[in-house]
Amino acid sequence: MSAGTGASEGKPLSEAGKKAGRGRRVILWRHGQTSWNVERRFQGTTDVELTEAGLEQARRAARLLASLGPDAIVASDLKRAADTAAELAALTTLDVTHDEGLRETYAGVWQGLTHEEIIGRYGDEYAAWKRGEPVRRGGGELETEVADRAAPVVLRHAEKLPDDGTLVVVSHGGTIRTTIGRLLGLDSRHWESLGGLSNCCWSVLGEGARGWRLLEHNAGTLPEPVLGDDD
Repeated sequence: MSAGTGASEGKPLSEAGKKAGRGRRVILWRHGQTSWNVERRFQGTTDVELTEAGLEQARRAARLLASLGPDAIVASDLKRAADTAAELAALTTLDVTHDEGLRETYAGVWQGLTHEEIIGRYGDEYAAWKRGEPVRRGGGELETEVADRAAPVVLRHAEKLPDDGTLVVVSHGGTIRTTIGRLLGLDSRHWESLGGLSNCCWSVLGEGARGWRLLEHNAGTLPEPVLGDDD
């Protein structure tokens, strides 16, 4: 199946990931802290900037990620992800490719609401989502639709890597989780089991003979709580 198409439930999206011997890695890195993360407001596609603390998180994490010798960087075009990616680009001299396919889940009327407001106004919808049911949160995207647009972006860029190359993908908590679930071939009902990423933490997928494998999850510089859209 080509990188530009979706996958059926429970099947890995990438045939490229099944080619033994290339040994590529994909690091999926969540953006730094924003004021809406701190306030527990659902950001979605709202273009919220990093706080000063978020910028510092990005700088610290970038130093660690630069030491891994990445070959390419691709990022969501929303400011919080783009500015996070810029910190790694400054250390590696790599260009950043921005792609709107890596944006966070569009969540309609949920966007801008706090966690408590969402539960108070849309409690049944929230509970159904947490149970793993297909829910258009706030009238927005399904999680599978997010994976349909984000996972192919990751695969297109991973395919360009040299053998044993490393791609850094700078995105958002919900989008990263759905992308990991899709690339691992997990049924969407079980994506919640992956857990959320703290700000500026990352997960690592490695390429094996049978496809992509989860090597690390929620790795980072500090043991931070998960704040934001995907809790």
